[in-house]
Amino acid sequence: MLIEFLIAGGWQLVTVTLGLVVVTVVVHAVGFSVLLKVLIWSHALEPSNPWRVGRLLVYLASWLILVHLVEISVWGLFYFWQGCLPDAESAFYFSGITYTTVGYGDLVLPKPWRPLAPLEALTGILMCGLSTGLFFAVVSHWIGNRMQRITASEHHSAAPMNK
Repeated sequence: MLIEFLIAGGWQLVTVTLGLVVVTVVVHAVGFSVLLKVLIWSHALEPSNPWRVGRLLVYLASWLILVHLVEISVWGLFYFWQGCLPDAESAFYFSGITYTTVGYGDLVLPKPWRPLAPLEALTGILMCGLSTGLFFAVVSHWIGNRMQRITASEHHSAAPMNK
C-alpha cells in the first residue's frame, strides 16, 4: 500500500511535508536561540524580585507564542499558495486549529492534501512540547536560584557570632 502510494505520486506529498516540518523546526530552533541569547545577555535568568519574574514570564510567553504564530503562518501560507483552501483567512485559520490540535472540523483539506493535517498537528504538538519544556526549565531555574538565596540567607543569619 505504501509503495502504491509513493508510485502514484505520494512521494511529492512526503517531500512537501518533510520540507514543511523542517522549516517549522528551524523556525523554532532560531526562536529558541534568540530567546536564550537574550535571556543570558540581559541576565534575566537571575531575577531577584517577584515583579521582575512576572514581567519576564509575560515576555517569555509572548515570544514563544510569536514563534508558534510564525510556524502556523508557514503552513497557512503553503495551504493558501497551493489553493488548498478558498482564501488566506481560511488557510491561516485551518493551520492554527490544526497546529494546536483544536481541530474543529469546520474546514478540511481537499482529499489529495489531507495527509498534511495530521502531520501538521503532530509537528505542532512537538513544538508546543518544546516550548513548554523551555518555559518549565526557565521557571525551575528561577525557583532554584530563589531557594538558594533563601537557604544561603537563612544559613548566614543562623551562623554563630564570634565575640
